[in-house]
Amino acid sequence: MAHTSKYNRGMAALDPTERFSSRVDDYVRYRPSYPAEIVELLARECGLSAKSSVADIGSGTGFLTKLFLDFGCAVMGVEPNREMREAGERMLARYERFTSVEGRAEETGLADSSVDLVAAGQAFHWFEPAATRAEFRRILRGPRWVALVWNERLATGDFLAGYEDLMLRYAPDYSKIDHRRIDADRIGEFFEHRAWKLATFPNIQHFDWTGLRGRLDSSSYAPRPGDSNYEPLIAELRRLFKIHQKNGLVDFQYSTNVYYGTL
Repeated sequence: MAHTSKYNRGMAALDPTERFSSRVDDYVRYRPSYPAEIVELLARECGLSAKSSVADIGSGTGFLTKLFLDFGCAVMGVEPNREMREAGERMLARYERFTSVEGRAEETGLADSSVDLVAAGQAFHWFEPAATRAEFRRILRGPRWVALVWNERLATGDFLAGYEDLMLRYAPDYSKIDHRRIDADRIGEFFEHRAWKLATFPNIQHFDWTGLRGRLDSSSYAPRPGDSNYEPLIAELRRLFKIHQKNGLVDFQYSTNVYYGTL
């Protein structure tokens, strides 16, 4: 995460670096991780190896960082939000090659030419692109590989389409920060060329009612308890769950999108 960009103008009063402070526990429990195939892709396409040094920008609680650490890389998790950063430090404490850094995309605090790959999971839509591009170029060694990763929740099928409708009806911030507004043109603008590539992987979560509610509460755009929209949203969500659950579970299906290229 980092300060507001042209991708989320109109939200300056809602500091992105603080939006998840009250949602950390739910984020850790109920957000999806990333497919291990991401690391295999980057090893094959970008020369990633266990000897590589990786900067995970907007590392949050460490989901993406963990994939690189399990591969053997040295990883610097750069995160501006204290609560998220401390949660990541707890989750990744056993990894000797993990370093936690207080910083943001536009000012990481990392040394010049110090990393082989910059990655960002579920975070690039918070960055200011021009300043971020300059900072990534500064900290990267040639050929300056960058991988931008998102778990895109699909809106296919009656349950997921119904969930999407609830977000549009009860979560006013949803349409302002939905990362699906990041398209090929914006990715191309960031890389400043069209030679970047996109790889996609399926990803899925299974939720009981408690998990589904926690998944909702983990989202920065979701209303909080006490908000006038919260109780009506929960009532509608429970109704949606009862209609579509099978054996007490509903599925969240994602397409994990990896945009990768050189700067």
